[in-house]
Amino acid sequence: MPRSRPEPMQVVKQRRDGALKALVEAVPYVRFLGIVFDRRGDELTGVMTYSEDLIGNPFLPALHGGATSAFLEVTAIVSLSWAVLWDDLESGALDIARLEAGDLPRLPKTIGLTTDYLRSGLPRDAYARARIVRRGRRYASVHVVGWQDNHDRPFAQATGHFLMPPRDGDGAPDTPREPMAPGGPGPADG
Repeated sequence: MPRSRPEPMQVVKQRRDGALKALVEAVPYVRFLGIVFDRRGDELTGVMTYSEDLIGNPFLPALHGGATSAFLEVTAIVSLSWAVLWDDLESGALDIARLEAGDLPRLPKTIGLTTDYLRSGLPRDAYARARIVRRGRRYASVHVVGWQDNHDRPFAQATGHFLMPPRDGDGAPDTPREPMAPGGPGPADG
């Protein structure tokens, strides 16, 4: 039985880039902040291109804390969504034409985000990379680090908790469950 030939790398790269572009364009705030994503394999690096509109303190000048936090949150959401899509993308189960037409899976919803401002963001491009700490069917925890000139000198970091959207075959994560019987597990007797 002959083995099928693997897809040419250019086709694989185009499929991955098309899926990432569709995913990023689904977040409207991305364009406003000037965020783009650099993809190397399955790893994403968010890049917030410097703009005068991002300055919060013109006397220093320093990046606005809200823009910094939003950048880290967007990086976490896109990275988390990318990790979820990756398996379907690589198996061929994901139809890129549908993605590019706007038929995207729902994005994770932010439950909470804590941002640590470690130093002033300088008036230049900023970079961020997310690390998924835990990813379950209903909940995910992500840690994001933002830096500018030197990866070893971060200017901000964030930890976010996210409600995962239901996947095909899952029930909605925010659907109420049956009431519990007092004093123990199991449905209440009606």
